[in-house]
Amino acid sequence: MRRIPIIQGEHRVTAEPGVIISTLLGSCVAVCLQDPVARVGGMNHFLLGEPGLDDAGQRAGQERYGVHAMELLINAMMQRGATRTRLRAHLYGGANIIAGLGSIGSSNAAFARRFMETEGIEIGRCELGGTRARKVEFMPYEGRVRSQLVADAAPVMPVKPVALPDGDVELF
Repeated sequence: MRRIPIIQGEHRVTAEPGVIISTLLGSCVAVCLQDPVARVGGMNHFLLGEPGLDDAGQRAGQERYGVHAMELLINAMMQRGATRTRLRAHLYGGANIIAGLGSIGSSNAAFARRFMETEGIEIGRCELGGTRARKVEFMPYEGRVRSQLVADAAPVMPVKPVALPDGDVELF
């Protein structure tokens, strides 16, 4: 198995068996698309659904927006032989992890669902929302996906310095 990790603003497409595309999501969304006939699939990872009024005319940084990321992913798949009408989507992420950031995750999730509906792309698995991060692993050739909630981080223990005989301090 060959693993291809992606991060926010990236996408990957392959028609090769034995490849896993993976990512880690919080409020971001990853869309896994596959054409089961052409056996072509890909994944993207976007930060926000659509640019706000302040960002609308800027070309730099467009890859972080779902509206751009979806077109890049679909076009890359079609270049590899996929047919748009056969695409099937799996949607992940969109969690509201940090209370102070409002509902960014929910907005991203709503954008992903709306995009699929508007484009007529069937949704298979859909794991959007919640308050925890997810790890997503997609096997594009097979169309299989595995998603796991990431365990909450253990509380950080306060570090108590320990005085050493020679006057140095050890923190661990």
